[in-house]
Amino acid sequence: MFPIFLPPQVHQLTESTSIALAQQIQVQSLNLDPAQQKIETSYVQQGQGGTPILLLHGFDSSVMEFRRLLPQLARSHETWAVDLLGFGFTERRGDIPYSPEVIRKHLYSFWKTLIQRPVVLMGASMGGAAALDFALSYPECVEKVVLIDSAGFTNGVPLIARYLFPPFDHLAVEFLKSPKLRQRVSELSYVNKSLASEDALICGSLHVYQQGWHQAIIKFMKSGGYPYLGDRIQQLPQSVLILWGEKDQILNPQEAYKFEERLPNSKLIWVPESGHVSHLEKPELVAEKIIQFA
Repeated sequence: MFPIFLPPQVHQLTESTSIALAQQIQVQSLNLDPAQQKIETSYVQQGQGGTPILLLHGFDSSVMEFRRLLPQLARSHETWAVDLLGFGFTERRGDIPYSPEVIRKHLYSFWKTLIQRPVVLMGASMGGAAALDFALSYPECVEKVVLIDSAGFTNGVPLIARYLFPPFDHLAVEFLKSPKLRQRVSELSYVNKSLASEDALICGSLHVYQQGWHQAIIKFMKSGGYPYLGDRIQQLPQSVLILWGEKDQILNPQEAYKFEERLPNSKLIWVPESGHVSHLEKPELVAEKIIQFA
């Protein structure tokens, strides 16, 4: 059975890993601060033992992004994946400014409520920038950091977004919902194009049918998204594992060298025959490297 808060399109999933993860999505009520109402926050948890691993998805994505990686990690580690505020299946309220600062506060509330121990924090694409931002702000919560084809030197949010006004902002975000666009991005994300399947398209689109998706994406884009982190990340105290698809067509692989150069205690590993989503394309290899690091 699928959770009742997921859209009906979830019944179109065909791959066993996709179906299994969707069935395991849970919700936890969290406060951003004592004065605010609770936020119904979606997440998945599997596994026991070891240092907890917390997975952060990319821009306009969800925990479904980890349908292949999370079960691999959960074989030896307590593993979590959470839908960041404004994304995935986490509740989107109209009175919240969806910015990196508020996303950070929400993530801390999730950690404090459910995990309460230092984690290995892994972020993919925009999730990498969110992981770096969180580790710098709450170093006591993060033991180590893993970056997968990470944003941080490249924002990923078009600068024009902050200058969009109604109705053009809604139209621009509606374009992001286009199945043709999303399929094209999926194809660019993989080296093995057969993985850009109908199931992959559904996994990458389920969250766009949730209430408030348009307004949350507009607010996040107008906030400017995650800023350039190049100067700040040199202060990062944790050790960092950088995993990067050798044939990434979304983020320039040269960005990997920038992270390696700026992060004082880092190691770069290239994922062969892989694109922007190596955790989906080579989940066994990526899990092996993360577990060794953890």
